[in-house]
Amino acid sequence: MTKILQVENVSDYEDYVGYKGLHPLVSVIPYSVVTPIRHSRTKFSVYALFLRDDRLEELTYGMGSYDYDEGTLIAVSPGQIGGVEDNGEKFDIKGWALLFHPELLRGTSLENKMNRFTYFSYHINEALHMTSGERGIIVKCLELIKDELENADKLNKNTIIVSLIDVVLEYCLRFYDRQFTSRKIENNDILVRFEKTLIDYYNAEKQFKEGIPTVKYCSEHLFLSTNYFGDLVKKETGNSPIYFIQNFIINRAKSELFSNKSVSETAFNLGFGSSQALSRFFKLHTGKTPLEYFRSKGK
Repeated sequence: MTKILQVENVSDYEDYVGYKGLHPLVSVIPYSVVTPIRHSRTKFSVYALFLRDDRLEELTYGMGSYDYDEGTLIAVSPGQIGGVEDNGEKFDIKGWALLFHPELLRGTSLENKMNRFTYFSYHINEALHMTSGERGIIVKCLELIKDELENADKLNKNTIIVSLIDVVLEYCLRFYDRQFTSRKIENNDILVRFEKTLIDYYNAEKQFKEGIPTVKYCSEHLFLSTNYFGDLVKKETGNSPIYFIQNFIINRAKSELFSNKSVSETAFNLGFGSSQALSRFFKLHTGKTPLEYFRSKGK
C-alpha cells in the first residue's frame, strides 16, 4: 500500500515542513521560510487551504487528478487524501498554507456554516484560479491571522482567529462561485457519494427506524458489494468504511452536544438505543464520555 502521511493535527503538517507552530489548532505557514520539502501523499484530519505559487505535475486528489496552476488555491477537508508520491527528492514550494482543526470551530457559528463552503468537497477537483487582486485579498487575510497568532495577548484570541478564518472562507466562496458559474461539476467520486449517503440517511430520519447507518446499507445504496466497497475505500484511504461512519457519527454527536442537546436527546437523534450505548461508543472513539468531553471544552 502507498505510504500516506497522516495529518491528524496541524502540528503533524508543521513537523513535516519544518515550521514552528504557535497554536495547537491553527497554523499559517509562509512556505518561503520552510522550503524545500519532500513530496508526500497525505491524509488530512484538518481543514487546509494551500495558496500555491508553483506548479507540480501529477498532483492527485481523492480518486482523480487535481487541475491547478501557479497562483491558485487548493482546499482540503478532514478525511481527504491528496498529494504527490514521495520519490525521495525535495522540491521548492512557494505560497502559503492555512490549516485549522475542526475542534477550533466547536460551538462557534462558523461550525454551522461549514457545509456552505462546498469547495472543500471531493467532487470539486479543480483549484480556485484567482486574479492577482483576489490573491492579494487572501494573502492579506492570512497575514492578519498570522499576526494574531503571534500576538501575546490571549484575550479573545480564538474568537478573533475564527472570525478571520470565516472571512477567508467567505472570500473563497465568492471567488469559487465566480469560477464555477458555468462549469458542470461531476460527482462520481465514491468518497463523496459515501459521505452524501450518510448525510441523506440522517436527513431522511432513517436512524429512528434502522438505528445508526451500517457499511452494508451504504454499499447497497451505492450499488456495490460490501467487500468491494470495503476494499475500494481501504485502498484509497488506508481505513475501512466503518471508520468513516464512526467518525461521522462522533462529529455529529459533538455538534449535537454543543447545541445544548442532552446525552439522551443526542443518542435518540443519532439512532442509538440508549444514552448508555452512545456513551460507550463515544468513549471508545474519543477516550471520554459525552459529558466529560462537553465539560473539557468549558461548557
